[in-house]
Amino acid sequence: MTTVVAYAAPAAKAPLERTTIERREVGEHDVLIDIKFAGICHSDIHQAREGWGEAIFPMVPGHEIAGIVSEVGSGVTRFKVGDRVGVGCLVDSCRECDNCKAGLEQYCTGGGVGTYNSVGKDGEPTYGGYSEKIVVDENYTLRIPDGISLDVAAPLLCAGITTYSPLKHWNAGPGKKVAVLGMGGLGHMGVKIAHALGAEVTVLSQSLRKKDDGLKLGADHYYATSDPETFKELRGTFDLILSTVSAPLDLDAYLALLRTDGAFVNVGAPEEPVRLNLFSVIGGRKTLAGSGIGGIQETQEMLDFCAVHGFGAEIELIEASGINEAYERVLASDVRYRFVIDTATIQSMGPA
Repeated sequence: MTTVVAYAAPAAKAPLERTTIERREVGEHDVLIDIKFAGICHSDIHQAREGWGEAIFPMVPGHEIAGIVSEVGSGVTRFKVGDRVGVGCLVDSCRECDNCKAGLEQYCTGGGVGTYNSVGKDGEPTYGGYSEKIVVDENYTLRIPDGISLDVAAPLLCAGITTYSPLKHWNAGPGKKVAVLGMGGLGHMGVKIAHALGAEVTVLSQSLRKKDDGLKLGADHYYATSDPETFKELRGTFDLILSTVSAPLDLDAYLALLRTDGAFVNVGAPEEPVRLNLFSVIGGRKTLAGSGIGGIQETQEMLDFCAVHGFGAEIELIEASGINEAYERVLASDVRYRFVIDTATIQSMGPA
């Protein structure tokens, strides 16, 4: 085992603090990654505060990881020392179920292993990217193209693939009208990707405060959901609405914005239940759906797509000592648009 410095939540709702954790030795098919940057995802906060249910503590969050390979196992064929790589939300799966065989490891029915707040096949808890180093099986490691810098690439490992996967699955592209609900860490990536796919993109945000940003990132239209006129004007407009918000919504009101056969797809996950009148989907043969992240192959496809189109995430780089403040700012929607931890600020502080 190798001891590394990390930031961990010692208990539910407790502030994160600097500590040490143990990483397994590099196995035959493992790569050791020197983590350079780690994004802060809203789901890190949900899990560290047990908003989604009982969790494993101490918890080292972080599933938006970008770094450099510093060691490879004897059987590794995909990577070499010095490669630029990333790790997303998944570090293992059963590899045998129908979903895994189809490249849908994110929906593994035999026991997927999350990057943190999960238990690996060795029976040990997994620890995420708010740390110096991580050991990951090469099959769950992604290659970051040279066209994207590591800091803006880190959030793509969750925010990027979480929006790319449903946009591709529901055929966002030329001739399609797509609305992105929410203009935050997920939503801003949804705008960029939907625009790059060729769709006509509308942002639906609580206010017009971020309108200039939305238009600059690729939106064609921008509306405030706090204005009742928005729901009258846009009724029956969209082929696809991608909801990135993690607060309860009036689903009936948003479903009314869809065309016949339109789809409302959730990637944000509220902690509270939501209500729905089923006539909102029956009328118009509409779909209310959800989407997780993406499989390993699709995540690599997303990274390559972003490199071809020349973009990563919009980020605010912070030191590790600012993680707890960043959590509060995320909850206050005070970030444009993703906090990314410079992990050199963990390493430079000396022993924990």
